[in-house]
Amino acid sequence: MSTNSIKKKYIRQNQDLFGKEIYLDKSKLSSKHKKVKICDSWYNILEDIFEDESWIKLSKNIRNLYKRKTVYPKASNIFNAYDLTPFDDVKVVIIGQDPYHGENQAHGLSFSVLNENIPPSLKNIFKELQKDLDIDNKKNGNLTSWAKQGVLLINSVLTVEKNKANSHQGLGWEDFTKSVIMKLNENKKNIVYLLWGKYAQSFKEFINIDDNLVLTAAHPSPLSAHNGFFGCKHFSKANNFLQSNGEKPINWKL
Repeated sequence: MSTNSIKKKYIRQNQDLFGKEIYLDKSKLSSKHKKVKICDSWYNILEDIFEDESWIKLSKNIRNLYKRKTVYPKASNIFNAYDLTPFDDVKVVIIGQDPYHGENQAHGLSFSVLNENIPPSLKNIFKELQKDLDIDNKKNGNLTSWAKQGVLLINSVLTVEKNKANSHQGLGWEDFTKSVIMKLNENKKNIVYLLWGKYAQSFKEFINIDDNLVLTAAHPSPLSAHNGFFGCKHFSKANNFLQSNGEKPINWKL
């Protein structure tokens, strides 16, 4: 591949993630210009985060990694969860750890996959869903329909290097996700938080349990699902809470 081709590919990746404004000098940036390609409702609530030095450092690092490595998901899908579930529409939050690191899997939604090869943790999520609400989702692993109904499917770490699980931990994504949870907690009530496993449960300290429903269970991984994930009935409990607060329940059927 020629140098020009590589440069053009890199520019497209950067534009997918950060928008064309990222190439302007700081002095030329208008406050009306979005510096990150994320839906307006989330940009407005997170704008101070995107101005912070920690974000500037993180974004520079991530751009360089996309330039040098094969990174998932593709740049345009990094904020897919936020684009599909605008801030005002959030009803349920499910927090994963980091994206799938295999080809054609991750697309910016926690636990969700683009292909038909459903990972073990998602298979166990579907097993619990069938036991809880008699819903069979065995043939499709794409959770986009959940996201469009208000289920915010976020990973704590938003990117990963190909075939290297947890490779982008510690780069700064965790602080970004913590800020997201804190912003939700400050500005919205009556959200259902499904915290599966100790990692997701570490975000519990940033959630007001009096204003929201926080449900915890073991992680759906085959290593731990039998220690409290199976039988948790989180899907029916979430819908019951939403309905009791005048919200439309989630249709968990894909």
